[in-house]
Amino acid sequence: MNASLVNRSAIITGANQGLGRAIAGAFVEAGASVMLCARTGRELEQTAGELRKICRDNQRVESFQGDVSSRQDVEQLVSAALAVFPQVHILVNNAGVYGPKGRSEDAAWDEWVHTVEVNLLGSVLVARQLLPHFRSHHYGKVIQLSGGGATAPLPFLSAYAASKAGVVRFMETLAEELKPDHIDVNSIAPGALNTRLLDEVLEAGPEKVGRSFYEKAVQQKADGGAPLERGAALAVFLASALSDGLTGKLISAIWDPWESFPEHLRDIQDSDIYTLRRILPKDRGQHWADA
Repeated sequence: MNASLVNRSAIITGANQGLGRAIAGAFVEAGASVMLCARTGRELEQTAGELRKICRDNQRVESFQGDVSSRQDVEQLVSAALAVFPQVHILVNNAGVYGPKGRSEDAAWDEWVHTVEVNLLGSVLVARQLLPHFRSHHYGKVIQLSGGGATAPLPFLSAYAASKAGVVRFMETLAEELKPDHIDVNSIAPGALNTRLLDEVLEAGPEKVGRSFYEKAVQQKADGGAPLERGAALAVFLASALSDGLTGKLISAIWDPWESFPEHLRDIQDSDIYTLRRILPKDRGQHWADA
């Protein structure tokens, strides 16, 4: 599969480290120009400098230090991107935090709210700011990074779980709104990654995150976790023309056969495959609730 991003431009949030950095690198290697955004300027500039070394002709790597939970920063981010790129084709919402760890009633309320502001409201803010540009060109790609919190309960990480489930449902909803303008909106579940978020869990300990989750984190650290490259490759696919028409889906970088999706696009789009949905008794072989 040759997913080219030549002559495409992207905004990538949370791009200074971890998966965001891997996605930025994969985008540049695929031919894209990128606007990197993160809160920490030093790491951001280091990443931008490294990516500029692998740029080819007509590619640009720009950076903007900002916080996606700040409306002013988001407005300035999008303005900065549109000032240097004739057209922005892709938005990757990667910025996110785990937030407070512990029982829901014990978590610091301000930290709980801030987690929702970054993970959910921050993603909504950036998308809203860029959508008029996408609509004016009748084309665009919105790629949202999700996580385990979207598809399963995460005890002791309630703010993270709630915000990730919320943002996936927002993206599903947005996908329906944007279909007439040929703007695709999809979410990625990248797998269990060995990034700073894992280090936070290990540092918090079993008393804060729960014995079961902590032991899984210890094992993940030892095993190496899911490869960042897999999530980055899926992001490239979703940013490319190969995925045109695929929208409103939550796709696992590790478990789903997304390389074959172009061959099955109609089957996927005409169903609720790869979406968040309510499970009925009959879905689990129980028929006592049938009308």
